[in-house]
Amino acid sequence: MGWLCVEVNRLALTIYMVVVLLLVSATSIALEISPSQLRQTAQQKYGPQGVKNLEQWFSTLSNLQGIPEDQQLKEVNAFWNRIALAGEDINIWGAEDYWATPLETLGRAAADCEDYVIGKYFSLIHLGVPADKLRLIYVRARVGGASIAHMVLGYYPSPNAEPLLLDNLTGIIRPASQRPDLTPVFSFNSKGVYVSGSAPGSVDRISRWRGLLDKMRSEGFKP
Repeated sequence: MGWLCVEVNRLALTIYMVVVLLLVSATSIALEISPSQLRQTAQQKYGPQGVKNLEQWFSTLSNLQGIPEDQQLKEVNAFWNRIALAGEDINIWGAEDYWATPLETLGRAAADCEDYVIGKYFSLIHLGVPADKLRLIYVRARVGGASIAHMVLGYYPSPNAEPLLLDNLTGIIRPASQRPDLTPVFSFNSKGVYVSGSAPGSVDRISRWRGLLDKMRSEGFKP
């Protein structure tokens, strides 16, 4: 089952240790990128194929500018599900739990569930989707009778709306109520951690997300 984001006791560790703060606020501007720096980094680290994947991303983002959000969601979900082969961090990066930047995912053309979500999240932020409409959601997913740790991206059309789920396990974006195979554990955004629909909890463990943003800045992103 290497094509799934498998359980390695990290869900419990994630709740306790993982970064849960997004530094892009609900009122922030869209994610800025430096195409020339990203191209240079891609060429140096990943070669021609990495640059080719990056150019495909640039083209996708350009084509999606200014169109309705529902279409942006559909195309962004399809792009990331197509561009990267699903795998496990230990095989892709040699680490048990590694959060890849969008460029790293494009360069390796491989991702686990968090990496797909990160790529989709920052693509939508760049396109101008407000950060308060998006949450990174940890779930338990039932696949073939087994329950595994998994992450999806939730899009909330309005504050109290049922989220639409962008998932690398399916190309179809469905409301949460139409995904009985997923059991939410917690989600997070710039306002905090949400557990079973409760009010945001305190966010004070930011090392992993901050580390991801630092990597992105060094590559040519301005998150």
